[in-house]
Amino acid sequence: MSLQVEKLEKNMVKLTIEASAEELSAAINTAYLKNRGKISVQGFRKGKAPRAIIEKMYGAGVFYEDAANELIPGAYESAAKESGLEIVSQPEIDIVQIEKGQPFIFTALVAVKPEVTLGEYKGLEVEKAEVDVTEEELTAELDKVREQNSRTISVEDRAVQDGDIAVIDFEGFVDGEAFEGGSATDFSLTIGSHSFIDTFEDQLIGKTTGEEVEVNVTFPEDYQAEQLAGKPALFKVKINEIKSKELPELDDEFAQDVSEFDTLDEYKEDIKKNILNRKTEAAKSAKEEAVVDKVIENATMEIPEAMVKTQVREMADDFARRIQNQGLTLEQYFQFTGMNPSQFLDQIKPQAMKRIQSRLVLEAVVKAENITVSDEEVDKEMENMAAMYKMELEKVKELMDDQQKEILVMDLAVQKAVDFLTDAAVEK
Repeated sequence: MSLQVEKLEKNMVKLTIEASAEELSAAINTAYLKNRGKISVQGFRKGKAPRAIIEKMYGAGVFYEDAANELIPGAYESAAKESGLEIVSQPEIDIVQIEKGQPFIFTALVAVKPEVTLGEYKGLEVEKAEVDVTEEELTAELDKVREQNSRTISVEDRAVQDGDIAVIDFEGFVDGEAFEGGSATDFSLTIGSHSFIDTFEDQLIGKTTGEEVEVNVTFPEDYQAEQLAGKPALFKVKINEIKSKELPELDDEFAQDVSEFDTLDEYKEDIKKNILNRKTEAAKSAKEEAVVDKVIENATMEIPEAMVKTQVREMADDFARRIQNQGLTLEQYFQFTGMNPSQFLDQIKPQAMKRIQSRLVLEAVVKAENITVSDEEVDKEMENMAAMYKMELEKVKELMDDQQKEILVMDLAVQKAVDFLTDAAVEK
């Protein structure tokens, strides 16, 4: 294999990779062996036709595509390694020459890691976040726990109020015709939840059990069902039952029921401590983000579009895996949100750019400050990983190759860079 490296503008590089005629011949033969069972040739049993006969019938290039697919991955991987470049994108492959008896030549257009010129990065000024717990926050947390421990009771002596649960039958009509998905029986609707369109819930307030109501609403212009978007609708509703939530009293007995504490005052202090811990962590994260944002602002770097595209694709794939673990496909997500794949990728792009910029400047700080990571710190992180994944430490070490270990070391160094920058920052 031979390699030519041509540096282009904006941190792009073209690799011209050449495999020998012998390598191409071997790949064509592999393609023939893999595909001959799928090709029928008159006079031969399926899978038994000689390669020369198939090529004569279907053309000399019948196996070229599969041969190229056979050759390219290994040849590209070897070339990328030989180049010594820090490639940060998927390659754009273009076949230059593929012909029997001739070398196989293709190009790979790749982005390389941009150089970063740091501006001012020590002692940067950031806003100081006040960390305290207000009575409103404490009350809201207590109300949330009371809500979780509430009981639902039937109401018979009054009309529907905001916050009630109305158990209803309903049927929706557009232009006088019932529409699909517009009806249900014994549906429990929490008034004020805004789970139904427009003023549907508001129009049930003041109605009583057994009452039949006509509710007039208009579907939003961007409603996911296009045939209903922007149209007025009439819902015929019958109120079968009214329920309300009965919240427990805030007293020592409540504290004993929902916590390990004997008194309400002790429970409140614990809630305050937990809120304070959350806000302290949030303030720390906000300070770190603000500092890194200023370092990015003061730095100079030229990020190739191909690098951004690769980061966007990785983030999209990661998102798809996470929602799949929750039982949702990406196609279903698009249906629920009304987004299409292009809009989804556009939405991710600013986050991808920010992630790239952050990593680049932090790695530059690691280099500028000569930040190192000890073997003990690496071992400690591996212990944490073993505990997280419920694996033996030795198994984690066994599964981690040299490249993955290098990434782990850099991840730890980058976090130390964040700590360095944050400690050096001045709060005002």
